[in-house]
Amino acid sequence: MSELTTDRLLLRQWKDSDREPFAALNADPAVMEHFPAALTRAESDTMVDRVSAAIDERGFGFWAVEVREAGQFIGMTGLSVPSFDAPFGPGVEIGWRLMKDAWGNGYATEGARASLAHAFGPLGLDEVLSFTTTTNKPSQRVMERIGMTHDEAGDFDHPRLPDGHPLQRHVLYRITRAQWEA
Repeated sequence: MSELTTDRLLLRQWKDSDREPFAALNADPAVMEHFPAALTRAESDTMVDRVSAAIDERGFGFWAVEVREAGQFIGMTGLSVPSFDAPFGPGVEIGWRLMKDAWGNGYATEGARASLAHAFGPLGLDEVLSFTTTTNKPSQRVMERIGMTHDEAGDFDHPRLPDGHPLQRHVLYRITRAQWEA
């Protein structure tokens, strides 16, 4: 299992002490604005179990993010294999979810760049994808800051959301190894 470090962040395997702040993050309406619903504590804990197991199995996943200087947990970022039948699949996605208090500090971008370096370095991936709702402009800006480009032809209706759901339509972003290296 690899830990990733940046100047300010540690991306690491999950600890039991992360569960409570992660549950608070997942219950925050502002953080969950672009998701179908906030998560209960049980749902949040199940997510921790799932992403932690993925890191153990694959050597990558959505790592817990900690501000190194303070030792403070602020959310998650990293790489994952989508768990739904994606029209763009198969592939590896990059994503992030941070506490509202951590927004505006460049942490999502910093953690995502470290994740991409791992994807195109040790993991040897040729491409990484990202997707979000059409309304999630902050995440789209992070995708653009890390060098991803919007693949309009790949935009899709999320298969886990019912027809007509306001968050059903998703945008797809991509970055290749060659783009990253440039």
